[in-house]
Amino acid sequence: MADNALTDEIEQRTNLAYSNKMEMLTFFLTDRQLYGINVFKIIEIIETPKHITYIPLVDAAIVGTINYRGSSVTVIDIARLLGMEAVSEAKEGCRREVLLCEYSGTIQGLMICHSNELIIRSWEEIKNPGQKLNYSTYLTALAYDDRGRTVQILDIEKLLADIVGIKQEVSESIRRRVDPAAFADKPILLVDDSKSARMFMQSVLEQLGFRYTLASSAKEGMERLQESLGEGRERYAIIISDIEMPDMDGFSFTRAIRTDEQLQLTPVILHSSMSNKTNESKAKNVGANEFVGKYNPDELARVILKLLQQQ
Repeated sequence: MADNALTDEIEQRTNLAYSNKMEMLTFFLTDRQLYGINVFKIIEIIETPKHITYIPLVDAAIVGTINYRGSSVTVIDIARLLGMEAVSEAKEGCRREVLLCEYSGTIQGLMICHSNELIIRSWEEIKNPGQKLNYSTYLTALAYDDRGRTVQILDIEKLLADIVGIKQEVSESIRRRVDPAAFADKPILLVDDSKSARMFMQSVLEQLGFRYTLASSAKEGMERLQESLGEGRERYAIIISDIEMPDMDGFSFTRAIRTDEQLQLTPVILHSSMSNKTNESKAKNVGANEFVGKYNPDELARVILKLLQQQ
């Protein structure tokens, strides 16, 4: 096992919640730059197994599969996907570790050079890279470590969407139950900093014939909500929000909604790839009506329909 102490520390410290903070593991790829990932997504850090099963006719970034506790796990070389020297082929400076992570109820292996350290940052300290710095379609946010070094936070959801693929089609049996005209006056607000996640939610709502507004951050989402409170404006029937977002996370966003007298009764769905029971419990504790793991089009559609039919 690679760095048992670090893995143990991750397990002991993942209960950071309700404080608009994120604990991230920083790590290196072959470009020697620092990258970061939320510790909530990490199950374990292991040395790359000697035996990796090669899979023909797949994306070049897929190294193969490994046996992890009796299950087959796909291993993705992030560096290769980003156009760098592949970790799997690096000859110097790489210990070749695998981050075993849970995304949307599945386990994926992310091959890195080596893990670095755990740091805690408030979501206010984690910034959108902006258009000028958004040179990579997979860069979603920036932070800094205690030495002032830039930590690049990758959009792992988009990475997995491009490599593994995401099912977006809502089942015909669910679509047949929907009469869009009955919900024409019930627009939905979608809040997520991940472009791939916004596209997924758009697809689900368009298949159901529902109206929606997009926001790429909780701050922008709150602005859209405040605008909707103006005289003669249309209120949102449901708010669907991600949890991990720069500036303000989904837990804090939900609490802000629940403390606003004009918004506190609006149904909130927290929609996250961190689809474990701990986050589901936290979602309910901060006032969310529902928690739906990404990416399950039928489950998201069912929950939306349930909340709309209750109104």
